[in-house]
Amino acid sequence: MQRICLFPGTFDPITNGHVDIIYRAVSLFDKLVIGVGINTSKQPMFSVEQRVEWMREIFKNEPKIQTVGYEGLTIEYCKEIKAHYILRGIRYISDFEYERAIADMNRMLAPDIETIFLTCSPQYSTISSTIVRDVIRNGGDVSMFVPAEVRF
Repeated sequence: MQRICLFPGTFDPITNGHVDIIYRAVSLFDKLVIGVGINTSKQPMFSVEQRVEWMREIFKNEPKIQTVGYEGLTIEYCKEIKAHYILRGIRYISDFEYERAIADMNRMLAPDIETIFLTCSPQYSTISSTIVRDVIRNGGDVSMFVPAEVRF
């Protein structure tokens, strides 16, 4: 059985913290699918196509990484791509509490799919896509928070 993992998120935009988690996780799996989720309760700043394009450029030299856009329940998309693992990044304890509730629900819906938590490296713990978007909206420089491939 191939070890396929889905790393779901909105990645609006992808940050250096996301990249850190992805590069640290890729060696754990045979295939890591970055799933740019379409979340109807969020109003993204960047289109799904733009976010997928950025990630494909960032990880173009990583054959084990695939980036896709998807819609619907994450657990159902895992079943569709035969992923037995979901990767989630944790910055703070509050992230863990929220992510644990989702992981518990997912486990009830699909007991054969495990959620893996990786804590981000300390230098990225304060970076979030929400804060990066606020800086962008107000004309600030976010180049230290996002990969060089992310251009506005």
